[in-house]
Amino acid sequence: MRIVRVAGAATAAAVAGTAFIASFGSPAGATPAGSASTITPESLSAQKVIDDESIADKAISALTSKPSTWKVGAGQELEPVVTLKDANGATHVRMNRTYEGLEVVGGDLVAHQTKSGTLTSVSQGLTKMLDLSVKPAITETAATKAALTLDAVTKTITKLQADKKYTPELVVDAVDGTPTLAWRVTTKGKQADGTPSRLATYVDAETGKVLRRVEGIHTIDGEGNTLYSGTVPLQVKQNGSTYELRDETRGGTYTTDMNNAEDSIVCQIIGLGCVAGDVVTSPTTTFGNGSNDDRATAAADAQYGTNVTWDYFKNVHARDGIFGDGSGSFNRVHYGQNYVNAFWDGEKMTYGDGDGVGYGPLVSLDVAGHEMTHGVTENTSGLEYSGESGGLNESTSDIFGTAVEFYADNAEDQGDYLIGESFILDGGDPLRRMDNPSFDGNSVNCWSSSTGGLDVHYSSGVGNHFFYLLSEGSGTKTIGGVEHSSTTCDGSTIAGIGRDKAEKIWFRANSTYFTSTTDYAGARDATVKAASDLYGASSPEVAAVEAAWTAVSVS
Repeated sequence: MRIVRVAGAATAAAVAGTAFIASFGSPAGATPAGSASTITPESLSAQKVIDDESIADKAISALTSKPSTWKVGAGQELEPVVTLKDANGATHVRMNRTYEGLEVVGGDLVAHQTKSGTLTSVSQGLTKMLDLSVKPAITETAATKAALTLDAVTKTITKLQADKKYTPELVVDAVDGTPTLAWRVTTKGKQADGTPSRLATYVDAETGKVLRRVEGIHTIDGEGNTLYSGTVPLQVKQNGSTYELRDETRGGTYTTDMNNAEDSIVCQIIGLGCVAGDVVTSPTTTFGNGSNDDRATAAADAQYGTNVTWDYFKNVHARDGIFGDGSGSFNRVHYGQNYVNAFWDGEKMTYGDGDGVGYGPLVSLDVAGHEMTHGVTENTSGLEYSGESGGLNESTSDIFGTAVEFYADNAEDQGDYLIGESFILDGGDPLRRMDNPSFDGNSVNCWSSSTGGLDVHYSSGVGNHFFYLLSEGSGTKTIGGVEHSSTTCDGSTIAGIGRDKAEKIWFRANSTYFTSTTDYAGARDATVKAASDLYGASSPEVAAVEAAWTAVSVS
């Protein structure tokens, strides 16, 4: 879409080489668009992507017409990314922005308008008018050198990238709410367990200090299942006398066999010579035999997981594929030797076979749903994969990975709130539990000021616990043949509203209100707005959302 320049009079600071970056904050008392209680959850679930540039133009005009209210400064350019329209005509315009030609990382926003085009509120991470110089004090070379000094694993990765003579990008890093001119040094390589790496290191362009690192390859850290989902329906494509594991009804999604190879160093460094694998074929319309001795079995599970995830998002949330445009992704199975992981890299899913000792192949329903949800998040809110927003990113994948498992209604893999339970060999414990995240010894049930400093797979416990309480409530119950038990952080008793409603609330919050820098406090606000949109501002559902967040210490 086109980029719209924000008009504004030059300030003295701008003349001197610095300028203001707009901060889009919701005015006190603003009412979120589409909050009318007459709109049903089903109609709002039919939210559509529309192509009408005039709506974005109206939003930008409203933002710039009241700079003191919306904190819009000169020197910016706003780029509308997508416009969503509710059944009641309310619209939501998601935008990225630049400042003096530089990307503002964490500066994305969503402008909410009524059917008539009145701007009612803005979802964003910036909180004040901003003023900074865009002239770096350190060089690209110094920034790259700083990025090479992180740790032993990263040194290996960045050394490979440095050999390529990668040119850092100058950006405004506003993820923590205080914009800083920074060099973003992107490196590619391999993580310690063999997972490909696409690491972004942000280096303060004034001091040379490493601000943060963000891994672009989102993994599930060993989550998976056995190969068994029973006999499942698959769409295949005939090619001559053979059949390909390719589904033309779901965006052309297909599955390949990597033959236990990994991405080459050249692929990891410069993206050349990457191997997609061989499309899985069969002489008949049947793929696999239900055991590891047939390589097509894991492929069938991967394809099935893709199909169910596709159907879930389309039928429950009216989203046409991961990217929202009807196009499909693809799967690679049998990746690496004894590779205990699975990952989404922006265009495809890749599954390892496990180590055969503690972990089986990672081709289960909740793994597929989890990892492909990273793709949905990447193409909606874009939650930053670090800090509390990273925990929310992982939690969103756990939530919808679990939702996909329930949606499948598969007798061989019943729905529950356990993460990675099926692929653990010899009946071991699951990787994570949403009813009691701290069960694993690392995740947290309750928010605290230190939550953002945890690994994102552990800080996700707060969001997972919230979702479980919102869905099922506190106390003990049996779900999917498994006993679940959940307590609250404040000793309160919570009555759940049901998983179906909770899913709709979370999806709307992620697609409509979350931005890349949303933290847990922001998630509370966003889910309250989403519940208000869906069920009414004074509804029991809104009260339940508030109570569930309070129960995990998020206020």
